Amino acid sequence: MAFVDEAKIYAAAGKGGDGVIRWLRTKENARGGPSGGDGGNGGDVILVGVRDVAALAHYRYEKKFHAKNGEAGKSELKHGVNGAPTLLKVPVGTIARVVETGEEYEITKEDERVVVFKGGHGGRGNARFKSSTNQNPFQQTAGKEGGAGTIELTLKLIADAGLIGLPNAGKSSLLNALTRAKSKVGAYPFTTLEPGLGDFYGRILADIPGLIEGASSGRGLGIKFLKHVERTGILLHLVSADQDDPLAAYKEVRKEVELFGHELSNKREIIILSKIDLISPEEREIKMQLLGRETGREVLPVSVKDPQTLKIFSDRLARLFSA
Repeated sequence: MAFVDEAKIYAAAGKGGDGVIRWLRTKENARGGPSGGDGGNGGDVILVGVRDVAALAHYRYEKKFHAKNGEAGKSELKHGVNGAPTLLKVPVGTIARVVETGEEYEITKEDERVVVFKGGHGGRGNARFKSSTNQNPFQQTAGKEGGAGTIELTLKLIADAGLIGLPNAGKSSLLNALTRAKSKVGAYPFTTLEPGLGDFYGRILADIPGLIEGASSGRGLGIKFLKHVERTGILLHLVSADQDDPLAAYKEVRKEVELFGHELSNKREIIILSKIDLISPEEREIKMQLLGRETGREVLPVSVKDPQTLKIFSDRLARLFSA
């Protein structure tokens, strides 16, 4: 199923059931007393957090959702059945905004439930109106309408680490090697048209599509994917070893991260010199020292074609997560 990180749907909670006018007849009292029950409440519209980043794809074609109405009251003081809720599954990390009111709800945990629209209250039956001065009430009330409106759903990935870098820096290949995520790999700009996710011993790694100059202002895929980096715990910044000027490549992406704001520049960042199989050991050492000296950050070398460097990097990444 395709990755969808934005959706707009219409949802309506159920209407409350009507209260009713009923009478309980006995041998002693042919007419009997009031026994009309209350109507059931309408079903709520509820967002449910799931560990499925593709969950919003369900809303590409199905756009309208209605919870069940409550049943009308019954005789003998019986309450109408409450309407069943509508459960809308959304990925963890989703922000839901009600267009009509501007209210926002955020889903940050699996199985978290948030009521967006409450179902309408059921009406009151005539038994509710009996009093010392009104022994045989003919009053009842109708059920109330439930809440309804348009909901904008926006996913911001929650990952333990986000892989960033220029197009073709090797992010998808590294993600595949570490997690077997099977991200698409190709030698062309914007190789990854959607974030790839992988499980690294219980930690989620997100391959954020390649950034170019101007991404923070919307150029290319720009802000659409920068926003996914917001919630990652660690930035893994890949710089391809075959870059003539690895520092310039690093700074180009770093500039876009800092221009985007949202506290991205304050996140912990590790530089990864990728594709080191393309250069000599001597050149690798020079480029690692350059990046470390000029950025003050830890620099780790890796090649997906070299099991030894991949193992060393994997062990280091595991220690980073456990620190």
